[in-house]
Amino acid sequence: MTDIRKIVVTVEETRTEMGQAIDPPTRKALAIAVIANPFAGTHVEDLTPLIETGAMLGDLLGRRAVEALGVSPGQIESYGKAAMVGERGELEHAAALLHPAMGAPLRAAVGGGAALVPSAKKRGGPGQTLDVPLGHKNAAYVRSHFDAVEARLPDAPGADEIVVAIAVTDSGRPLPRVGGLTAGEVEGKDGLR
Repeated sequence: MTDIRKIVVTVEETRTEMGQAIDPPTRKALAIAVIANPFAGTHVEDLTPLIETGAMLGDLLGRRAVEALGVSPGQIESYGKAAMVGERGELEHAAALLHPAMGAPLRAAVGGGAALVPSAKKRGGPGQTLDVPLGHKNAAYVRSHFDAVEARLPDAPGADEIVVAIAVTDSGRPLPRVGGLTAGEVEGKDGLR
């Protein structure tokens, strides 16, 4: 397992938008881990340790984000994941964390999810913004849940670190009105509708 230097959990709650009351407020939780990159500065073919760390972080950060909202896992409506490697890392390190094994434990932490988990990866340094994309957990065509949340830490990632972020919501955007499938119409059978 990779060393975790810190975990940061935040909740954003929007109560008004364009002078309109949002009732209930829209809420997004973001759980971030700063981990050591065991492969910083080296090229290795076998990224299994990062894949295993991704599974552990999918569970840990997923549960922490749900807990921050104070809801049951089944009340989570959307999710997303992202990772930023420091300058001595490569994008494949972020991919190893996010893709092969993170999804199943994250879905367990949020009470299921038929849709793909939106993701982003990049290289950066301390204080750089990492946008975590969001989408409805059961249906990709729910436009009201196309969104993002910003992750930024003033001291991470260091050159030999990776910032890993998971975001969840218990709602869509404030005042959605661009049409498409509504959350109430989701069947959740194929991840699309």
